[in-house]
Amino acid sequence: MPRFRHFMAIDWSGALGPRQKGIAVALCGLEGTPRLLRPEGHACWSRAEVLDLLRRGLPEDTLVGLDLGISLPFADAGAFFPEWADSPADARALWALIDTICANDDHLAAASFVDHLELSAYFRRHGGREGARFHLPGAAHRRGRMRVTEEAQARAGCKPYSNFNLVGAAQVGKSSLTGMRLLHRLGGAVPVWPIDPLPQTGPVVTEIYTTLAAVAAGRTASRAKMTDHAALNDALAVLGSPPVEGIGPIDDHSADALLTAAWLRTAAPRADLWKPADLTAELARTEGWTFGAA
Repeated sequence: MPRFRHFMAIDWSGALGPRQKGIAVALCGLEGTPRLLRPEGHACWSRAEVLDLLRRGLPEDTLVGLDLGISLPFADAGAFFPEWADSPADARALWALIDTICANDDHLAAASFVDHLELSAYFRRHGGREGARFHLPGAAHRRGRMRVTEEAQARAGCKPYSNFNLVGAAQVGKSSLTGMRLLHRLGGAVPVWPIDPLPQTGPVVTEIYTTLAAVAAGRTASRAKMTDHAALNDALAVLGSPPVEGIGPIDDHSADALLTAAWLRTAAPRADLWKPADLTAELARTEGWTFGAA
């Protein structure tokens, strides 16, 4: 099992535009206070700058948590897009497909994918446009298809949303699709667990869900978002982390990243979190997993 020495949490965003207010990057070491990283010369990160950071700017032996879904549901139907002849066979092929279809979408956006003539049938989009294949026949609920790891998140007290859902403030579909473009372009520069095997040394990228970190820090899923320094520092204290400097308001993206970086430091040594009972080899290469959803 690797001995990570640095822990980075990235709160991601699927919003349009060259720079994203919703992207926050925090880093901590084996000890000390987590800190926010800022892009040089700008107040907000671009997705391309985050990609460059992952390629060339990581400290040694960094565990990187990306707050997005690294794949789409597969196990429930034996395919990402059942009954579509060109449905990819695994997560890396899915990433490549998204990036190819969205080649003309600037800033790693994914609008072309969700508006694709055939693929749009699998998504719930704005304007009341719910595709005919958004639900599987006989589905027990109306929240859309879920990955196995998202069912595990629900058992942990969270309220996950389908990555095929692109509607509502809590949706994660847009950020997940843009994140999959980033992962494709990252290539083999950094392994992505569990789609790639866990190496003994070096950096690793994982999927995270910041609500899991908040619950571990003593907050409930319904109160996972923190918007002031006092609440953030109370949660950090539960994780054994020193407080961050500042008083008064803090944006929830920065708070999520700071808290989750500190949580990764406590969670990474836990062998059970790297070996979830439901994580099979087939699931690892198709749907992936959320680190911490044991």
